Amino acid sequence: MNVLANYPPTAELQAIDSAHHLHPFSHANDLAKRGPRVITSAKGVWLKDSDGNEIIDGMAGLWCVNIGYGRDELADAASRQMRELPFYNTFFKTTTVPALMLARKLAELAPGPLNHVFFANGGSDANDTNIRIVRTYWAEKGQPERSVIISRWNGYHGSTIGGASLGGMKAMHGQGGLPIPDIAFIDQPNWWAEGGDMTPEEFGLERARQLEAKIKEIGPDRVGAFIAEPIQGAGGVIVPPDSYWPEIQRIVKKYGILLIADEVICGFGRTANWFGSQTVGIEPDIMTIAKGLSSGYAPIGASIVTDEVSEVLSNTEFNHGYTYSGHPVSCAVALENLRILEEEGIVDRVRSETAPYLKQQWEALVDHPLIGEAKIAGMMASVALTPNKATRAKFDAPAGTAGFICRDRCFANNVIMRSVGDRMIISPPLTITKDEIDILLSRARKSMDEAHAQLKADGLMA
Repeated sequence: MNVLANYPPTAELQAIDSAHHLHPFSHANDLAKRGPRVITSAKGVWLKDSDGNEIIDGMAGLWCVNIGYGRDELADAASRQMRELPFYNTFFKTTTVPALMLARKLAELAPGPLNHVFFANGGSDANDTNIRIVRTYWAEKGQPERSVIISRWNGYHGSTIGGASLGGMKAMHGQGGLPIPDIAFIDQPNWWAEGGDMTPEEFGLERARQLEAKIKEIGPDRVGAFIAEPIQGAGGVIVPPDSYWPEIQRIVKKYGILLIADEVICGFGRTANWFGSQTVGIEPDIMTIAKGLSSGYAPIGASIVTDEVSEVLSNTEFNHGYTYSGHPVSCAVALENLRILEEEGIVDRVRSETAPYLKQQWEALVDHPLIGEAKIAGMMASVALTPNKATRAKFDAPAGTAGFICRDRCFANNVIMRSVGDRMIISPPLTITKDEIDILLSRARKSMDEAHAQLKADGLMA
C-alpha cells in the first residue's frame, strides 16, 4: 500500500511534522505554532500545497530546479538505472557507466582546463572535499604550510563542518565551534549596504584588494586558496561591481594561490551562461557544483579541478571519498538533465529572451517606495528594502524585520520569494515564460505594497 497516495488533512500533516520532523535553519517551536506549508505536487514553475493553493515558485525549490518540475524524462532515467544498477561504489578501482559518462560530460561543459571530477552528494560536502584537495595539493608540491583558505564574510559554502567554516555566516559560526583552523575572511562586495561614499567601481577595487592585504597579513607562503561564489546567493544575491572580479583574478595569479569558484547556485544556466565563472570572467582552478546539475531531482554534487591540480593529486593516494560518490542513479538523472538543458536550448533562451525580459521588469521595481536597489544576473535577482532610498538607510528595527514582513506577504499571495535580512530574492526555474514572469512580478509587487503599508503603520518608514 502506498502511504503517500491518500494523505490526511493539512492540520494532521502539520501535527505529524511537528512531532517528528526537524527542519533545516528553523526554530522548531516557532514553526510548530504556525505549521509548515505542505507541498504536495508541482509542474513547471508551479507548486500545489495540501490546501489546493497554486503557488508560483520564484526560488526554483532551493535555487536548483533549473528545468522546472514534472519532467518525466528524469523520472524515467532514474527508473531505468534503478533496474539496471541501483547502486555500486567508485572505491576499490571500480567505476560505473553513469559516473564516467557524467564526468566526461562535465569536462566538456566546464570552461578551460577543468577536466577532472570528484563526485559528492551535494554542494556542502563538495566544499569539504575542496579543503582536502587544496591542502593535499600544496603538501604534494612540498608546501604543506600553505593550508589557509581565504573566504568572504556573508558568503555561503554549505552547512557541514567544513562548508560552514568556509562560509562567512556568523550565526552559523556561533554553533558547533566554527570555523575550523586556517580559514580566514575578507569583507563582501556589497556596495548597497557597505559602500559608504565610494562609487561602485572604487568599492569593488577596495574589497578585492582586501584579498591582497589578507594574503600579506597571513603570509603568502601560508595561503593556499581563495573561495567565493561568482555571485553571492544565500547572502542576498550580491552582484559585485564590475571592477571586483578582474582585480581578484589578478591577485590570485600574482600570489599563485588556487581560486575556487563555488558554482553550486550559479552553475548550469542560472546566470545566463553555463557557469557563473563565465559571466564574471574568471578562471578557477577548482569549481564546486551541485543543485542545477540534476535540477534537484536527485542528490549530487562535485568538485571539478584543472588538469594541473589533477596531475598533482594523482601523485598520491587521495584518502577521501563518500559512499555515494558517483551514485549511478544520481549520475543518470544528471546526464538526462544536462541533455535537456542542451538539446532544448534552455541556457541560450535564458540568455537571449527571458533573462533580458526579467531584468527589464525587475529593475523597474526601484520605482517602488520600499525598494532602494534592484540587482540581477540572469535568473537570480534581489531588491534591497529601505525606509529611505536616497540615504540607503536601514530600518529602525532588528535586521530582517522588513524582510520577514515582505516574505510573509509573498506567502499569502502565493508567490515564493526568500528574504535575506532586508533583501528579497528570487531564483525561478530557467523554464519560466514571459507570461509567468509577469505573474511573478505582479504578485511580488502586490506583496511589497502590503509590506510597505504595514511598515508605515508600524512607524518604520522614513
